[in-house]
Amino acid sequence: MNKRFTWHSNLHVKFDTGPLIIKGNVMAIDNAHWPSLPLDAWQDTYDTLHQWSQVVGKIRLSLTPWINHSWHVPLYVTTRGLTTSPIPYDTRAFEIDFDFIDHRLIITTTEGEDRTFPLKPMSVSTFYYKLMKALDELDIEVHIWTIPVELPDPVQRFPDNKEQASYDPVAVERFWQALLQVHRVFTHFRAYFLGKVSPVHFFWGAFDLAVTRFSGRTAPKHPGGVPNCADWVMEEAYSHEVSSAGFWPGAGLGEAAFYAYAYPQPDNFSDYTAQPAAAYYHKDLGEFILPYEAVRTAEDPDAALLDFLQSTYEAAAELSGWDRDALERKTEPGISKS
Repeated sequence: MNKRFTWHSNLHVKFDTGPLIIKGNVMAIDNAHWPSLPLDAWQDTYDTLHQWSQVVGKIRLSLTPWINHSWHVPLYVTTRGLTTSPIPYDTRAFEIDFDFIDHRLIITTTEGEDRTFPLKPMSVSTFYYKLMKALDELDIEVHIWTIPVELPDPVQRFPDNKEQASYDPVAVERFWQALLQVHRVFTHFRAYFLGKVSPVHFFWGAFDLAVTRFSGRTAPKHPGGVPNCADWVMEEAYSHEVSSAGFWPGAGLGEAAFYAYAYPQPDNFSDYTAQPAAAYYHKDLGEFILPYEAVRTAEDPDAALLDFLQSTYEAAAELSGWDRDALERKTEPGISKS
């Protein structure tokens, strides 16, 4: 299929009770629900929360069987924050949740036990020891590699990091609210693909929400080189040809943004015209970028983001010769009313 999707029909039904607008089969949310996320306003909190999430994520990593492309390690967006989902432990299971409404870390088990502590300004070291103590009280023994990953050197081990200790609950809640909106649109975009496609999941290594489509073909060996991450991990993650998109707060870029890339990158990929107009190709990152602010302030944020996702996917699929007729849904993935 060579034509781009028309994501919205001409049907507009606006409710008097709020900003929800029905457009065809897509529920478009007024951009009041897309909060402002200036990176410099919460950089210290972001840096701290990033490492807290790595502590939690590595606990899941250490106890969960390896699934292709590291799909066993991410966190998932919830109605209150982020979760590990159930982690197996012998015949039991437990779950670790970031609650960004009441600002607590919560551990629950299948035996009905729980432990919790407040999320407030504290060092990465304090967070690490609090979490390990709580797990020990629940008779859960776990050992993790305590060096942060995907962060530039020098980095400190979690137990030694007493410098990063910020937590602004308002900023964190705004970030989570943005994740909710992005997750919603990514999930809709995901539904248009019939081939292998990842869940919409939150990778704590780069602190990004991502969704990835696969052509079904194998890919050349990835060169690796990601800070504090073994090359074989990247080789396995990119064992097959992908078109991937995501959202992150903007570390290394300076502003929150969406990204899209292809692996392997086909010839002339960087010359493809991505939509909307604010999108551009970042030569240093090797990715298409769409500033979050451009989406947040768009007349229709959903449409702007979907245009970016679809146009950058088409760049990868067309230039790499994907079998689009076999891989793409031909009809709208409507929501069942039954």
